[in-house]
Amino acid sequence: MTVAPRATFRDPSGYVEFTPEEVLRHVYAQEAKGALRFLRSSLAQRWQASGQMVAGKIEEAQQGGLLIRHPRLFFPSYPWEWSPAQWQAAAHLSLDLCREAVTAGFLLKDAAPLNVLFDGPRPIFVDVLSFDPRDPANPIWLAQGQFVRTFLLPLLAHRYLGWPLAASQIYRDGYEPSQLAEALGPLRRLHPKLLWPITLPAWLDRRQSANSKPQTPPRSLQRSPEFATEILQRNLRRLGRQIDSASASVKPSRWSQYTCTAAHYSAEDHAKKKEFVERVLQETRPGTVLDIGANTGTYSMLAASAGARVIALDTDLAAIDQLWLRASKDSRDILPLVVNIARPSPALGWENSESMSFLNRAEQHFDLVLMLAVIHHLLLMDQIPLEQIAALAARLTRRHLLIEWVPQSDPMFQRLLRGRDELYRGLTAERMQTAFASHFSIASQCDLANGRTLFLMAKR
Repeated sequence: MTVAPRATFRDPSGYVEFTPEEVLRHVYAQEAKGALRFLRSSLAQRWQASGQMVAGKIEEAQQGGLLIRHPRLFFPSYPWEWSPAQWQAAAHLSLDLCREAVTAGFLLKDAAPLNVLFDGPRPIFVDVLSFDPRDPANPIWLAQGQFVRTFLLPLLAHRYLGWPLAASQIYRDGYEPSQLAEALGPLRRLHPKLLWPITLPAWLDRRQSANSKPQTPPRSLQRSPEFATEILQRNLRRLGRQIDSASASVKPSRWSQYTCTAAHYSAEDHAKKKEFVERVLQETRPGTVLDIGANTGTYSMLAASAGARVIALDTDLAAIDQLWLRASKDSRDILPLVVNIARPSPALGWENSESMSFLNRAEQHFDLVLMLAVIHHLLLMDQIPLEQIAALAARLTRRHLLIEWVPQSDPMFQRLLRGRDELYRGLTAERMQTAFASHFSIASQCDLANGRTLFLMAKR
């Protein structure tokens, strides 16, 4: 699997390297003392024990630095792959840790979403060098601007402007208030929930830009420790309420209601399909499963119940939101992600080395890949040839593939066909089997009364 060297080269405290087994965090000598003060604190130890912060084994390195060995999380993800509920959870984790840190004499200095990963449905803070000792008389949280730009403004842009959360990959340091103010227009800028985070900062920014006079240095903001702490905590609580307000529930979509409205499945077809999937899970015993086109996660939940760690993909935001909320509530080992397998997340950042592409993260990472009721979307909507779909499936799975073939007579196939009957006339189950034969052999199959067929394939 391809990995990104020194993916955190911007950090003045150190850098990170990845190996197949662990993450190696190198801490420069001049930062070692401060890092140890935090990492050996009861606060950091408690966070690591509870799983709120990634665990780490500290070792001395050459020239006075430190080496921290972290276990690799099963599957790293990025904010542009999260649903709104996942953004909300990551924001609250950052604020919760910051509040606890303030009480313990520390302060979060880096408040970006990229400091959070998900272990199954649970957010976990991974940048252990983001906490510094706090001046007890200072009521200012210097990372607040970053938190607003990278957490709050993307959520507000999504809710009030319809900007996709995936657009956050374009802006490493988040949105500026002026970007949203311009798009909102003069009337919507006066919305009570948008005044403080967007309208007033944008106005002050314009005013400051128009003023060519040197700015007067601010007066000291030192306060009594008790008063300074109360100001900080009150501000952090207010930010939490704003995150909740910006993270309104995603409206149900056509696909998030799919399992209830799929008229082309009879109750018997549903039951037979579920029974076959359960039998496949029992026979193959996968430790890891990739569910492509997971929808609201019916089969992801089955896989998790069978003991697998599951990555569930779908392009529908509402479906992924529902699945994440359900997995969180039921403590299922499922990480739902908003990923289109036909246009997966690319590698990003400086020299494309700061974040890994989805395919590099997923390659040969799964014992079983599920492609249930998805192949006709790839064929008809994305125009991906069968041979290419087969090659991608072989690239992702180590052992098995469970795929659902949808015939041309199927109502969903006809809806996506859009009059291109002649172009796709040769698409048959036999043609699909031939295309997959160079990578897989068929272990078993299940024919449904609606004409669809489930194939369990073993990798050659």
